[in-house]
Amino acid sequence: MLCSDLVAYYEMWNIPLKQQPQTKKGQNMSNKHERELAGKVALVTGGSRGIGAAIAERLAADGASVAVTYSKGADAAASVVEAIERAGGKAVAIQADAADADAVRNAVERTVTTFGRLDVLVNNAGTAIPMKVEETTLADFDRVFAVNVRGAFVATQAALKHIKSGGRIIMIGSVLGERVFLPGMAPYSATKGAIKMFTQGLARELGARGITVNNVQPGPIDTDLNPASGEWAVGQKAVVPLDRYGHTDEVAALVAFVAGPESSYINGANLTVDGGTNA
Repeated sequence: MLCSDLVAYYEMWNIPLKQQPQTKKGQNMSNKHERELAGKVALVTGGSRGIGAAIAERLAADGASVAVTYSKGADAAASVVEAIERAGGKAVAIQADAADADAVRNAVERTVTTFGRLDVLVNNAGTAIPMKVEETTLADFDRVFAVNVRGAFVATQAALKHIKSGGRIIMIGSVLGERVFLPGMAPYSATKGAIKMFTQGLARELGARGITVNNVQPGPIDTDLNPASGEWAVGQKAVVPLDRYGHTDEVAALVAFVAGPESSYINGANLTVDGGTNA
């Protein structure tokens, strides 16, 4: 049925057409999805900059109280908290190196102590040491796995003491966990492949508890650690069909959706935000 036919049908049966609120530009806009995370509490590890900061600010904009962890850079973490509070939200920054199990557990407990509950865990903290396998030291290898894999495991284990039915665990993986298109990224890619499978296994375990577990996999994203103008940018951009780097808010938008109520039947999924990189 065409739009004109539908209008005529409504008029024939005297059915009032529901009017949607108008934006300043005259576009229809529904308020249905505003503040979908009101009353929820989220913990974003590694949330002081880049993708983590964008996720923290987006979850707060959607109504959640947010805790962010940081390893170094207290000023950057404080800036994220300040931005959230300036916008009317609630936030706290907690120092915790993702490789330090005790610090990670403490961050989870401080989040619950501060806000009274925990509904969403975003395992975003990560690191990369781009280097050929032959040149990678065992200490570098262990560091990447300690932060990217063990840190996510410890945070998840601690969070599960508090997250109830309807809760969300969201991993921030990478397209490199599925396909390696850059040299020097073998150890990092191995960690993100591990996160992919950890997500799927955990989704099986927690489904009966009503907790979903999903893995958001960014492609090349413009951050201070991987700038669109950096030395690694040419090779990365070359494999992106959209021919550009992504923006941190584009990753945050997907995380916010997965954290919200409309994603309730998405579980164990590996969701890419990569401009078609892994297509």
